[in-house]
Amino acid sequence: MHILITGGAGFIGSHVVRLLVQKYPQYHIFNLDALTYAGNLHNLSDIADAPNYTFLKGDITDEAFLATIFEKHQLEAVIHLAAESHVDRSILNPLEFVKTNVLGTVTLLNVAKQAWKGKVFDTAQTRKGLFYHVSTDEVYGSLEHEGFFTEQTPYSPQSPYSASKAASDHFVRAYHNTYHLPIVLSNCSNNYGQNQFPEKLIPLFIQNIRQNKPLPVYGKGENVRDWLYVIDHARAIDTVFHEGVIGETYNIGGFNEWKNLDLVRLLCQIMDKKLGRQAGESEKLITYVTDRAGHDLRYAIDSSKIKEKLGWEPSLQFEEGLEITVEWYLQNQTWLDEVTSGDYQKFYELQYAGR
Repeated sequence: MHILITGGAGFIGSHVVRLLVQKYPQYHIFNLDALTYAGNLHNLSDIADAPNYTFLKGDITDEAFLATIFEKHQLEAVIHLAAESHVDRSILNPLEFVKTNVLGTVTLLNVAKQAWKGKVFDTAQTRKGLFYHVSTDEVYGSLEHEGFFTEQTPYSPQSPYSASKAASDHFVRAYHNTYHLPIVLSNCSNNYGQNQFPEKLIPLFIQNIRQNKPLPVYGKGENVRDWLYVIDHARAIDTVFHEGVIGETYNIGGFNEWKNLDLVRLLCQIMDKKLGRQAGESEKLITYVTDRAGHDLRYAIDSSKIKEKLGWEPSLQFEEGLEITVEWYLQNQTWLDEVTSGDYQKFYELQYAGR
């Protein structure tokens, strides 16, 4: 089977690409990425020359380009992860999020529908003809101190980012209902782990602690998030792609709720140990800043459906996963420094131009 993974040079996408390339030698994985600021081919340097892997540079809003690669490579399934994903950036530039997350998704849906028109796929068994859309728990809005997001929770997006992802989710379901395109969806909680772009909280704060820079905490740090280790998320995507029921949605969470301030304090404790600092030294870097506009109070996912129906559950507790994550960033400071400086973007031009 020829599988297209969009956004495969990004944080979550690179872990999904690696997993499928290594686990399924009978598949050929085509990684489509526009290599904007968050796409980094260094994330996949270990599999770059694998015989069942091909990188394609392109934009999911370019319909003619998508139609060409679907025909040329006889693409038979899609795992769609490409998205603008940072809430702060969406507040500053919402139209960019509409373009990529909404228009890009609809363009990809349309091309897949046309490419597979008239082909007879036994999708439930072979997974050929399947469009798998990876989304976020933020489409559900904000919770108070009780309750959980389930697959039946009404959508109530509160930021331009979550609104764009909610719109893309609706279009995916609309193509299933209107055109009978086989689809599955998943909505995940906050991811953490190796190779995450350092605009996100955990890698940003690891970098700031290492450099003795302030740790800017929004408001009082009382916002709550559920944290999911990225490799566990990749495992879940593998499971949903192969075993998910056509037309169904699966929530994927880590069963790890943490207040932002408590998470930052835990991170400071781990970093003090790793860096040989006195206990409490890194906590002095915590600085409270004006809260983000429209900052959702709490996200919490009920993942019982994917656990009960498909047998998936997280492999790590948060404290264990966070320590592994910190160790990886400290051992890969060159990667982190290059990403922070932007030097990694030269990698494509040097290594892949002309291939």
